[in-house]
Amino acid sequence: MSVPLQVADARELLLGAISISSESGQERAVAEYLSGWMAQRGFTAHIDAAGNAVGERGDGPRTVVLLGHIDTVPGHIPVRVDDQGVLHGRGSVDAKGSFCTFVAAVAGLDAETLRLARFVCVGATEEEVPSSKGAHFAAGQYRPDAVLIGEPSGWEGLTLGYKGRLVLHVKVQKPNFHTAGEGTSAGDDLTEAWFRVRAWAQERSGPMTPGKGIFGAVQATVQAIESGTDGLTQTASGVFGLRLPPEVPPAQARAELTERLAGLAVPEFRGDEVAVRHPKDSSLARALRLAIREAGGTPVFKLKTGTSDMNVVAPHWNAPTLAYGPGDSRLDHTPEERLSLAEYDLAVKVLRGALTRLALSLSGS
Repeated sequence: MSVPLQVADARELLLGAISISSESGQERAVAEYLSGWMAQRGFTAHIDAAGNAVGERGDGPRTVVLLGHIDTVPGHIPVRVDDQGVLHGRGSVDAKGSFCTFVAAVAGLDAETLRLARFVCVGATEEEVPSSKGAHFAAGQYRPDAVLIGEPSGWEGLTLGYKGRLVLHVKVQKPNFHTAGEGTSAGDDLTEAWFRVRAWAQERSGPMTPGKGIFGAVQATVQAIESGTDGLTQTASGVFGLRLPPEVPPAQARAELTERLAGLAVPEFRGDEVAVRHPKDSSLARALRLAIREAGGTPVFKLKTGTSDMNVVAPHWNAPTLAYGPGDSRLDHTPEERLSLAEYDLAVKVLRGALTRLALSLSGS
């Protein structure tokens, strides 16, 4: 069955982007493709100093930034559209699908909307690695009046916030000794360090009261453990990941865990990200809710336990912010990553309508 020209063009954009490999740090080819597509459709487009694909439309006094990442995790998935109209491929959900939704929606805005606001699409680099290079660079380039982050929420979903993050590296070294003797091994001490970290997380989480949910808890996981000896010295090292709620900022976690591990190990902390949660009654949220209902959907607010570029830009951009994008986030990073083209079409339609409403709201019309 044929589809309208505008829909076909949006699908072509998505298929082209998914067909170009873009693991973190290797986004140049897809950035060139995306900036080229935008330039051919009325955007002022370029690749910025961080390698981001940037396209702008509109000349109104208000600025809306639509920031989505164009890098992916490793793992090749053959690109194909199956008989059910589902696109398979790495990045279809996380999160080139979301960024293509942004670009396609902005490409379809009418002249009146473009007179009221300036829309800046930023396809950011290195979101899937701790550097978040693209988002950090973009944070210093714009002062938006509203922000959309491209992450899968499902076409009816609006993501209000993401948990914070802290990565704890612990290394223990001790002189080698006979296991029949007294004392503890490096592995014993590393295990004790983990027990202390886990106990701290449980204490900081408190009771799981109704309404609090996992978003309000500290989650602690073991990401890696190694041990060995050269015959003279034992070494044991571990990497522990922490997901932090808004009530426990990384600086507080650092101080409290350093105290907990005193005398046992000297911790090293990396990957600080502060949790963020935005209100659900902003002008942006209202515009999206109405557009979702108009398309026959029921808006659903979500809080995510992972992190995203929302965490990076939130300290810099004091503006209504939400994450939006088609697809099931449970498929992120998996061998089964796939996106329904029908859902993608709906998300583009919803977002186009929401941006039109938002521009009117920001202008006071």
